[in-house]
Parts: sequence; structure tokens; C-alpha cells
Amino acid sequence: MSEEQVIKSPKEENKGLGFALDFGPLLVFFLVNSFAPEPQLFKILAATSAFMVAMIVALIISWVKMGKISPMLWVSGGLVTIFGAATLWFQNETFIQIKPTIVYFIFATVLIFGMWTGRPLLKMLLGTAYPGLSDNGYRKLTINWTLFFVASAFLNELIWRTQTWDFWVGFKLWGMLPLTFIFAIANIPMLMKEGLNLEGDDNDKADKEKADAS
Repeated sequence: MSEEQVIKSPKEENKGLGFALDFGPLLVFFLVNSFAPEPQLFKILAATSAFMVAMIVALIISWVKMGKISPMLWVSGGLVTIFGAATLWFQNETFIQIKPTIVYFIFATVLIFGMWTGRPLLKMLLGTAYPGLSDNGYRKLTINWTLFFVASAFLNELIWRTQTWDFWVGFKLWGMLPLTFIFAIANIPMLMKEGLNLEGDDNDKADKEKADAS
């Protein structure tokens, strides 16, 4: 048991660190936006600046602690840098609110392009996050996420055009983030039918060793 725990603990630590690196910068953004002083434009500019710094720190920590930077973290860092710089440059509330719409449509377009050209972009981005998932499973997942991003783009447009700034900012945290998690979880039954192994490779090896021993 002790030897097995020693083998598994580094992977478990990496998963926890990877989760913190993915969502830590986002948490920094919402905390700064919540506690920065008025006016609203200053709050969002301060939060964007903190978000960019936190993302750079996440990239450095990933490289130092894990010896690599995942493709997803590279993409997130690039988008945060580009759109964050644009936000600080224009300092325009309308651009800030329409920015998520642009990002969602970029994601959807990239996924569609990858599917049409036969390139499993999600497979490359997610790496080993979905062990055992078949190519058909990645194709279905790509279609689902493409539809989700398109729907999110239209939803963002509806919210910022019809609601107050405070409501829109709150919806980004308390609306879109839970919706994203729920959508990701809703895909799991389909992914399991397409070969997804939630137990991981270590359990597969253990089961195989038990079968060989018997």
C-alpha cells in the first residue's frame, strides 16, 4: 500500500496544481474586480491587469513545478495577454462587455476548423485529461463544445445589452462558470460510452496485474 501511495501521490499533486493554475488567475480577476474601488471602469481595468500578472505567474509555476506548460494553459495565456492588452489600451466599457462574445466565437471557429480539417484540436489541447477516449468521442465532444461556445456568445450578447453592468459582471462568475462546469459534467456519460476511463492508467495496470496473477 505504501509503495502504491508513493507512486500515485506525484500525479495527484500535479492534478491539484494543474487545477489551481487553470482557475487561480480567474479567481484573482474576480477578487480584484470585487474589492477594487469605483468607478466600474477602473475596477475592470485593475482586475484585467491582475489577471494578466496572475496568468504569467501560473505559466512560470507550471514550468518550474511541472516541467512543462500544457497546451490549454498556453492558449489561455495567449488570449489573456492579447485581449487584456486590448482592454487596457481601449479602456472602453462596450469593448470589455463584447470581448467574451469575440472569444467564444473564436473558440467555436477554431474547433469547427479543426473538425473539418481532420485535426483533433481538443485532443491536442486536453492532452491526457480524457484517457481512453476514442476519436469518435473527441469528435462528438468537439461538436458539443462548439455549440456551447456559440450559445454562450449569444447569451453574453443578450445579457450585456439588456442588463446592468453589475449584473453582467456577476453573471460572468455566478452564471457562466457554473454553466461551464455543468456542461462539462453533462458530457461524461457520452464520453464513457466512447471509451473514457475515469479510473486512470494506474488502475488499469493494477487490474491487469490481478488478472494475470489469477
